[in-house]
Parts: sequence; structure tokens; C-alpha cells
Amino acid sequence: MNRRSDPIATHATQSIHSTDPAREGVAAPPALGAPLPHESADLHVSGEARYIDDIPELHGTLHAALGLSRHARARIVSLDLRRVREAPGVIAVLSAADIPGENNCGPVLHDDPVLAHDEVQYLGQPVFAVVATSHDLARRAAALAASDDVVRYEPLEPVLSVAEAKAMQHYVLPPLRLTRGKPAQRIAAAPHRIAGTFEVGGQEQFYLEGQIAYALPQEQGGMLIHSSTQHPSEMQQVVAHLLDWPAHRVACECRRMGGGFGGKESQSALFACVAALAALKTGHPVKLRADRDDDFMITGKRHDAEYEYEAGFDDDGRLLGARVEIALRAGYSADLSGAVATRAVCHVDNAYYLSDVEIVALCCKTNTQSNTAFRGFGGPQGALVMEVMLDAIARRLNRDPLDVRRVNYYGIGERDVTPYGQHVEDNVLAPLTDDLLASSRYAERRAALVDYNRASPVLKRGIAITPVKFGISFNVPHLNQAGALVHVYRDGSVLVNHGGTEMGQGVNTKVAQVVAGAFGLPLERVRVSATDTAKVANTSATAASTGSDLNGKAAEDAALTIRNRLASLAAAEYGGTPDGVAFENGAVRANGVSIAFAQFVELAYLKRVQLWSDGFYATPKVHWDARTLTGHPFYYFAYGAAVSEVVVDTLTGEWKLVRADVLHDAGRSINPAIDMGQVEGAFIQGMGWLTTEELWWSNDGRLMTHAPSTYKIPAISDTPAAFNVRLYRNDNAEPTVFRSKAVGEPPLLLAFSVFLAIRDAIGAAVPEAREAAPLRAPATPEAILDALDALRALSPTQAGTSAAGRGHADLPAVPAAARNQKVD
Repeated sequence: MNRRSDPIATHATQSIHSTDPAREGVAAPPALGAPLPHESADLHVSGEARYIDDIPELHGTLHAALGLSRHARARIVSLDLRRVREAPGVIAVLSAADIPGENNCGPVLHDDPVLAHDEVQYLGQPVFAVVATSHDLARRAAALAASDDVVRYEPLEPVLSVAEAKAMQHYVLPPLRLTRGKPAQRIAAAPHRIAGTFEVGGQEQFYLEGQIAYALPQEQGGMLIHSSTQHPSEMQQVVAHLLDWPAHRVACECRRMGGGFGGKESQSALFACVAALAALKTGHPVKLRADRDDDFMITGKRHDAEYEYEAGFDDDGRLLGARVEIALRAGYSADLSGAVATRAVCHVDNAYYLSDVEIVALCCKTNTQSNTAFRGFGGPQGALVMEVMLDAIARRLNRDPLDVRRVNYYGIGERDVTPYGQHVEDNVLAPLTDDLLASSRYAERRAALVDYNRASPVLKRGIAITPVKFGISFNVPHLNQAGALVHVYRDGSVLVNHGGTEMGQGVNTKVAQVVAGAFGLPLERVRVSATDTAKVANTSATAASTGSDLNGKAAEDAALTIRNRLASLAAAEYGGTPDGVAFENGAVRANGVSIAFAQFVELAYLKRVQLWSDGFYATPKVHWDARTLTGHPFYYFAYGAAVSEVVVDTLTGEWKLVRADVLHDAGRSINPAIDMGQVEGAFIQGMGWLTTEELWWSNDGRLMTHAPSTYKIPAISDTPAAFNVRLYRNDNAEPTVFRSKAVGEPPLLLAFSVFLAIRDAIGAAVPEAREAAPLRAPATPEAILDALDALRALSPTQAGTSAAGRGHADLPAVPAAARNQKVD
């Protein structure tokens, strides 16, 4: 029996932990830096972890559902909700007219109505909300939104594609343009030039726990909202604005989420607002739990992008000048698109020095879901096009893409300034790459692939190595702040509350380890409570890979304040100086005296020493000029590299990742076990984005991939049999907690290697072609077959070989993005 799952054994374990190890003469293992289990691991496995839908419902709880628009763009001619109100179990039906305050849930601009008024701007936009006695009855009544006698529309012409919006200059925000040097002149004068287009699709966050909010009216006109959100403070603010209340009347709490990935940073607001409005109007607790189909239809995803690029380079593949235009699908409102586009601009360089470059980012307005944050937050969209360009350059020069990448790497002390003006001061790209090349046997395997592909007419193998340099910090400087509370109780146990939210990534575990390390306690003596705006106010979203950096530092600040008070007391009681007092192994040691931590805390209480403290942290050095797109937007960089090998069936377009070697820089890891899990998960999620997860809309603007049956996320079977993941030990040059580095988002970009390995395999099928395979992302089997056909059409020796010749006459035509690649 697993002892930790046995109630009797668990009780025995807790009894041991409640006795200070120093009293028993047993040294407690250090918590900080140890590969300890996630603080809720047992609860996740046993099913005891409580999510919002698991909270016991108060008596009288009602359920809400949303009536959705059936047009991508239309004027609302009439809204007659009588049939909906008369439906079984319905208590109330709410529309925009029932909102007492501001009808907006947009995080930046006020362009995102909670409930549509006058006009709908995408198919699936909420028009009204139903409140009923059960979830099922609310859903059934809300489905009446499809009836003409409930909502009558005057359809208007929608804009559904990025290309159409770009041609119309239809943007949610003004274009961004960053220029350094004289890229046009350098490109024109270069020995070699390349130009082309590329496209990458969006990605659904597909968190396991869907969007949900549970609003409970409180005494004295207050409202408590349990929200599955990455940003409780923002939920508090938007609900207060919607209800026309001061913020102190609204509290938002989140114990944990079943995944977020950016999809609950801003877009949880609509659900929190509707639940709160329904609770206000009915006087009852109200739960709004979106079914998966509705969640897909309502919420935004990762921004898909279309690119135009050109570059000039020398005989070694060194970039002399480059120009990149990124057209992002913003959807119908701004949401976080401005920040996503800014980060995309700042990550186009990825690991490479660009002396002369122009980067343009467009936030195209389309009548589709308003796209939002997703793990990487624009960074993947910015960096991907650079890797595609370098891959094409290598093909043009008949060189190993690794050689072209390395000749363009940032240097140390020279060639180290980014296009936005920040110096790359902690560069470990070269030694990290060397380490991975040796452990993955890249050179040996690449040579072996040549022989394999020569002997294999149908199955082709490809291999690719890609690096990552990822900036860590919010690119809006004022968001780089955090607060925490630490309470030490008389028995020596510790309670922590901080502004970060736990979505499975282990931020609570890491923060607890930081506090345990400050007091020299085992992790079992520290507990983290639910994130609550009533405890730590004005917090930033748990996003941008900053959760542990910000909240860990804030909690450390609070813990060190208490520790300093205790150290002063120990010096006064036992002699010596406060600096000479040690907190380790569950004990306090001063001037040769050792006393158990719990015993000393009791003494401190009797001496009236304050045993609780708040903590605060603001990231230093970060600044940004949004007008010039220059500054120091990142506190530091995280690095990594990956080698991926695939096999592609050139007759069917099917493929398999057979091996992946990943080396990622997590600094001095707070928790190597959790960080390894983050690297593995990010890599597979990035692979899904670039290979299997395809979003597509019908001609009338309906999202057709709106359920697990039509949207393919990676499964365990997609994980390679050989999956070698290591952490690169590299203490952070900046004084972060434990000299650690963020690990949530950067590893997702390492999956570029999978996409480019597929391109390499396609190229092996047409070895005489000097062009890179015109493969779009996601690299579905259809996209792979299209790329094979396009590459063969460009090859003089295989011009007559087409999909039709291989028995694939019914495949779609090659898209413009595949046809337009050109090399001169």
C-alpha cells in the first residue's frame, strides 16, 4: 500500500512532521532546490483536489448559461426573450440592458462587451444569459438563441481572414514597427537573398477544467466570486465596474485551476461578470460552467499569423539584413493583442544577432473569437519565422542548418545587442548547444539519415536542432510586481498567501520551498492558502513565466523580515550578533546554542515579537518605450535547445517523432522535478501547435473545430519513445530566488525542432530541390502532402510528379503561402 494514501499512515506521518526534527536529533532535508512532489500531487491522483465545480453548493444555488449569436457579424434587430423566460426552470434572463455599470470585460481597451448590444461581432458571441434551477435547464433555455422569434438579426458582411483584414487595413490597434540600421540597403547589396511567405495556425488552450465562476452574494452588499482565473485582481476589477461598485465590495478567490495556458488570464472575466450579475439580480448564489463546445466557441485562442519575409545573407549564411511582417489574427476586439504583438516583435531575433532589421506587427481585426494569451504570449509567433528563414537559407546554400544557426548566434561582448536595444548579458547559447550536440550525437545521426533516406523510397527521416533565447518579464513594466503574506504560528508551522495562482505548474510548491528555505524548515511545515484578493491586493496575472519569480521573491521578502526579527531576539537571548544566527534543519542556532524552531517561536511570541509580515517585490531594471519599441523589457533570458528526429510517410503524409533530446536552462532550479515536468509538457504542447492542432472556420464564420472530436491535441502516444530531457545548470546572473530561471513558457519554442525536422524529411524526398519545403503549420498530413507536391513542382527533375499521380487527386490545392516562396 502507498503509505501516503493510507489514512492511518498519513496521520502517523503528520505526527512526525509536527515534531520539530531538531528535537529528534534528525537533520531535515533542505526544501529549497530539492525535487519534491507537487504540493497537490496526492490530491490530483486521488481525485480529492477541489476545483470550483467541486465546491459544495450553497442552498438555493442557481445555474447560468449563455445564449450565443448565430452570425459572425450582424445588427440585432430585436431581442424578444419571452420564450426563454417561459422555459422550464428559468428564474431570470439577462441582457445588456440589465447591466448596472460598464458592459465591458476587455482587459485594456473598452471594446469587449460582456453581453452583445446592438451588434454581434462573431459567431458564438454571448447575447443574453439564462439563470435556471439546474445546469441542464439553463443550457436548454439558452439554446433558444437559435430561434428567429427570440433574436432577429440583420446580417452584415464579416471579415473572416487575416489576408482580408490586412488588405482592408482593418486593425484593432495601430501597427507596430521596429527598425534598426538600414535593412533594405543591406538586403539589396547582399550576395544572396531570399523572400517568401509563411503561415502558422492558432491553438486552443484546451485546459482540462473549463471556464467556470461561482458567485455568492455576501452580507453588507458584498460579492465573493470563485473564479478559475489566472488574474483574480482583474476579475475583481471588471466585476466591480460591471456592477458599478467599489472594488472592496468584491472578492475573488482561486485555490487552483485545472490548467490555464493563458486562456484564463483575461477571458475568464466574461464568466465571472455574468455569474456576478446573475447573483446580484436574483439574490442567489449562481454558478456559470461553460460546456466544452461553448467554451471553444466563446473564448479566444493563440493568435494565428501570416508572414512576409525577406533577407540578405553571405556565403556562410550570416544574416546581413532582414525584414519581417507578422499579421496576427486579433479577432473582433483588442483583448491582449497589443502586448502579444509587442512580445512577438521582441522575439523575432530568437537566438540571433540582427544588425539591420525591420519588424512590423499587425493586429488584424476579424469577425472571429477575440484571440488572447497563450503560453509563450507572442514569443513563439515571433521566433518561429526566424527559424523558418534560417532553414531556407541553409537549404539554399546546401549547408547543415546547424552551421547557419551557429554563425548567426549572439556573441559575448560583441554582436550582443537586440533590435530593441537590450544587451544579451547572460549568453550561454554556445556551450549549451555544444553540450546538447554531444549528448544527442547529432552529427552521427545526421550522417546516418543520409544513408537511410537514400535507401528508403517512401519513408523519409529528418532531423533538426533549434535553440531558444526567451525574455522573462511582463513587457508592461508596472505588471512586474507581487505581494505576499507569511504567518508563523506558535507551534512553528507557517502559512503563506501570495498573489500567484496555481494551475498545475507548481507555483505554490515553489513558493512554499522558498519560505521553508528561509526558515530552515522541511516543506511539510509550510502551507500555501488559496489566492484571495481580500488578502493580497492589486496583483498581476500569473503569466509571462513570472509566477515563481515574482511571488517567490515577495514571499521570501516577508519570510526574511520575520527571520530577521527572530535573529535579533536570538542574539539578545543567547549572545552574538543577528548575522551569526542560523536557521537550519528545523532549529535556530545562536552562539553555540541550538533550539528547535517551534520552541523558539513560542519564546518569540511570549516576548511579543511580531510573527507575521507582508512582503513585496518589484522586478528591477525593466523599462520600455512603447513609442520607439526600445528599452530593457526583460530582466533576464532563459536558453535552451532541442534535437528532434522524425520519420515521414511521403505517400500518406503521416509522420512520427521518433526521438527528442532537450536541454533547457532553468538556472539553479528551485524544484528540478517540477521544472522537468514543465519542460516536457511545454515541448509536447508546442509540438501539438505546430503539427496536429488545426483551427478552421466555415465560410459563415463558424468555428468547426470546436470539440475534442474535431480538434486534435497530442496524446501520450505522440510522446517519442526516446525522450531525453535534461536541465542545464546555469545559475541566473540576476539575483532571482535561488538564482533560478522561469521555465513555464520558453521550452514550448523548442518544439520548432519537430516542425523543421518534418521539413527536413520532406526535403529528403526531393533532394535535388534547393528550396526549403514550403510547409505551413500545423504540419498535418494534408499540409505535408501539399508541401511535397509544391516542392516537386519546383524541382526540374520531378515536375510531372503530383498528388494526383500518387493517387491523391482529391487533396486541396496548394495554398498561396506554399506557392509564393521564392529564392533568387
